[in-house]
Amino acid sequence: MTARDRLLPLLARALFALPPRVIAALAGSPPAHAAGLEPDAWLVARLAAREAIPAGSLPLDELRAEFARRLARVAIRARLPLHARDVAIAGAAGRLTARLYVPDGAASPAPLLVYYHGGGWVQGSAATHEPSCRLLAHLAGVRVLSVDYRLAPEHPFPAAADDALAAYLDARARTAELGADPARVAVAGDSAGGNLAAVVALDLRGDAAAPAFQLLIYPGLDMTRKHPSRVRFGDGFILTEENMSWYEDQYVPDRARRADLRVSPLLAPDLAGLPPAYVATALADPLRDEGEAYAERVRAAGVTVALHRHPQVHGFFNLSAMRSGLRALTLMAGALRQGLA
Repeated sequence: MTARDRLLPLLARALFALPPRVIAALAGSPPAHAAGLEPDAWLVARLAAREAIPAGSLPLDELRAEFARRLARVAIRARLPLHARDVAIAGAAGRLTARLYVPDGAASPAPLLVYYHGGGWVQGSAATHEPSCRLLAHLAGVRVLSVDYRLAPEHPFPAAADDALAAYLDARARTAELGADPARVAVAGDSAGGNLAAVVALDLRGDAAAPAFQLLIYPGLDMTRKHPSRVRFGDGFILTEENMSWYEDQYVPDRARRADLRVSPLLAPDLAGLPPAYVATALADPLRDEGEAYAERVRAAGVTVALHRHPQVHGFFNLSAMRSGLRALTLMAGALRQGLA
């Protein structure tokens, strides 16, 4: 790690620790179509736009390393009363690594959340999402198992979806070893990981091993068309249209397969029988409309769903250095705790 890599997270955290009125002054007003956005979220979006990396402009290893560095700048690494350990978990084509977070004093058996990280199916890992998963485990009082599934383009669809399902089923079969209650195993994920969580819930609908709850954080759920929010917020709000299109090309290069329900769960003709859900969307996020459309369709199918549009930008699950990001994560933890009570 370079001196710059060590310094930038400290500067970012100092920036977001400034009084809210100072942050609001630095951020300025968001554009009219993003009115109501949290000032610190708008400030992050403005700063990110200045450092934007065109899609596919870096070799994969550098792209992934830069993604990890940027997330490290905007996350708090609080000392929390929990412990973590690496766990080998089954994937569809061999063993995967996962990280298990257990709050101190957690009951055994306790609820377990199987978590899938975001990153466009191309980047991200259990390590990049560690700060937020630790906070989620602590605030919700649940065990969290964060899974490192295979990434594209080395492993295109259906590798990630297959790994997500295999890892969940392995965790479900090993609840005694993991200290988990088999009746209270949930799935969750952010962005691409939210897609995988929804796919697992859909795959196991009606099965005895189906998840008890799903937490979908700004999930991508329809790769067949561009919803209005994708056009409206496709530039200047963290996740860009250019990058989304590139991620999709890496994960599902065969466009004919993008209507597969394991790529685009929103296309499922019937969503009845799914587990209860909390769907978190962001006000200024290209993926907002498909997440909200999914929540409304699941609710219309008779499933209990809480839908919350946070005054945020894409990626806020990892923006815990921001006051508003931490508030949003706390709300999601409360929903998870209640959903698994």
